[in-house]
Amino acid sequence: MPRKRKRPSARHGRAAAAPKPAAAGSRAPARAILSLDNGILALAAAGVLLTGYLTLVAWFGEHPAWCGAESECDIVQSSRWSTLLGLPMALWGLLTYALLAGLAWRLRSRPPVWGALFLVACIGFGVSWFLTLVSVFEIRAVCEYCLASFALMNLLLLLVVLRRPSGTPERGWRRTLLFPVSAAIVLVLGLHLHFSGLFDPAAGPEDPYLKALAAHLQESGARFYGAYWCRACQEQKALFTASAKRLPYTECAPSGPNGPLTAACTVQDIRRYPTWIVEGRRLTGVVDVERLARASKFTWNEAGQEKTPEG
Repeated sequence: MPRKRKRPSARHGRAAAAPKPAAAGSRAPARAILSLDNGILALAAAGVLLTGYLTLVAWFGEHPAWCGAESECDIVQSSRWSTLLGLPMALWGLLTYALLAGLAWRLRSRPPVWGALFLVACIGFGVSWFLTLVSVFEIRAVCEYCLASFALMNLLLLLVVLRRPSGTPERGWRRTLLFPVSAAIVLVLGLHLHFSGLFDPAAGPEDPYLKALAAHLQESGARFYGAYWCRACQEQKALFTASAKRLPYTECAPSGPNGPLTAACTVQDIRRYPTWIVEGRRLTGVVDVERLARASKFTWNEAGQEKTPEG
């Protein structure tokens, strides 16, 4: 009988198969992802440098470069929208860019970090648009530094969207959008309500009467002596809401309750906070608005358009 030839086993057949050559473009997606990661990191780093500079300038009370006194840039930087919860808005921007930079760095080794990166980018995008619209339509002035941050944040969000994980289904992508976009909308609405004076009247628009009275006190030579840690002094400022920054205030104890008095307060023999000196009269304690108006000989016409001192 003729012998039957043995068929090669599947295992041997697989082993004998020639390896498939690697596709020529297999490294292209990896290079594109790396480019996006580098772009996001570079933009976030630029934002850190920009807002870091503006934060330092705000803390030292200086004007940014190419932003002279009374310029549009200075008007924006000194507006009531330039601070939030007592801190410069630039500092909040610095924290946002720093967080974006940190998340972009971690994204290289931990892809799930993309969700947090997208959330922060959406919030930064929403706040940037809110402040830019306020600048154009409410303040009616533009700041070159703010526009630069606006451009950076828009580009950042674009690159983050392009960097989304591959293979995300369309339905899953819509669900991914829901929370970050909702969070940005809620935060922007909260900022709008805050600056409208709903939560804190001092952050809202100025009352014309209080604004005029505060300006009159300053021009008439009246002085308001107090200390930053004095609760009654804070109550006094709160009476003027958003116009408190216009009061002729002098800090007496910058080193704390046990520190020495400043020379201006020593000369006036200030022993109690707050103390007002108005038209040569000394008023101590929290003084109501109407009493200050009478003491400084301030009158307000019925039209509410100007102030005139009494003769």
